[in-house]
Amino acid sequence: MKKIIIIAEAGVNHCGKISIAKKMVDAAKKLKANYIKFQTFNPDLLSTKSAKLAEYQKKNTKYTNQYKMLKRLALTKKDTEKIYNYCKRKKIGFLSTAFDLESAKFLLKFKMDYAKIPSGEITNFPLINFLSKKYKKIILSTGMSNMAEINWALNILKKNKVKKNNIILLHCTSAYPAPVGELNLNSIQFLKKKLNLKVGYSDHSTSTLTPIIAASLGAILIEKHFTLNKKFKGPDHKSSINTNEFTEVINGIKFMKHAAGNEIKKCTISENKNKNLVRKSIYALKDIKKGEKFSEKNLVTLRPDKGISAMFWKKVIGKKAKKNFKKFTLIKYV
Repeated sequence: MKKIIIIAEAGVNHCGKISIAKKMVDAAKKLKANYIKFQTFNPDLLSTKSAKLAEYQKKNTKYTNQYKMLKRLALTKKDTEKIYNYCKRKKIGFLSTAFDLESAKFLLKFKMDYAKIPSGEITNFPLINFLSKKYKKIILSTGMSNMAEINWALNILKKNKVKKNNIILLHCTSAYPAPVGELNLNSIQFLKKKLNLKVGYSDHSTSTLTPIIAASLGAILIEKHFTLNKKFKGPDHKSSINTNEFTEVINGIKFMKHAAGNEIKKCTISENKNKNLVRKSIYALKDIKKGEKFSEKNLVTLRPDKGISAMFWKKVIGKKAKKNFKKFTLIKYV
């Protein structure tokens, strides 16, 4: 099984405070995530001042519209640069999702390994077009989309010469938290086969099992929102997992990966020690005299397998005994 990339999604769970953001970097490093990912946006270029809050945002914030909420949660460019440098010092990969062209241009200076196109921007031609011209590797999240929209976005990447091997599609259910009955994890294998692309999973459920199942279904990247405290005020804290739960996810994925092994079906080292003890050979069921024919009445299969395997039963039946055999003695040759 290929290496599974783990992205600890900080998103806006830093509450707009760089001090919390740095603590999240420390936590992601301790978790041994490959990357910690933030969000970079200019509220004036992301939302109108009249855009309503989603239901989950209303429940978890005190704001009256998206714009006011985004203004409170946005990191400044200077803060983002400080977080990037902190990630560099802590030796953990830094990623941030751009939600507008200005932010996308700003993030170029950090030379990120991947550009992430979030689910809400999968129909945003200017942003997709820009990112696919500037980055060799693209992560494309597919929440709320259908196959026509996914193919539309992929065609932009193709026209801008992003290689198929450098694209990772993320299956995603864009609800916070996502209902278990709407996770549709089988879409991971469907997208992989249908589009012949690498597929990962962006998880918005509150379960620690979901990303492990996704990894077992072939997801090569797992992105999971985490928080330092689910009681913090903000839109995503309640649908995020804490660091202890994130540890469960990572340990579960490691366990699954180790257990999955490879596709080759063969007798393993540990099985080989037991094989002869639990398989059967052919034995005499009663005393058999030399010259007597072997039959179903005078033979039996018993453990251990030290002589003629029970799989050759038909070949032995009808043959003549070349010597005397006492009851329950091994038939070594015929």
